[in-house]
Amino acid sequence: MGEKVYTIMKSAGVWNMVLGIILIVAGAALGSMNIVTGARLLKNKRNIMF
Repeated sequence: MGEKVYTIMKSAGVWNMVLGIILIVAGAALGSMNIVTGARLLKNKRNIMF
C-alpha cells in the first residue's frame, strides 16, 4: 500500500515539474511577443490616425 502512494506522489511531482517548465517557456514566448509588438506600435505611432 505504501509503495503505491509513493509512486502516485512521484508521478504527480513529475507532472508538476513538466507543467511548470511548459508554463515558463510559454510565458517567456508570450512576453517577448508582447515586447516586439509594443516596439512596433511605438515605432509606427506617427502613421496612426484617429
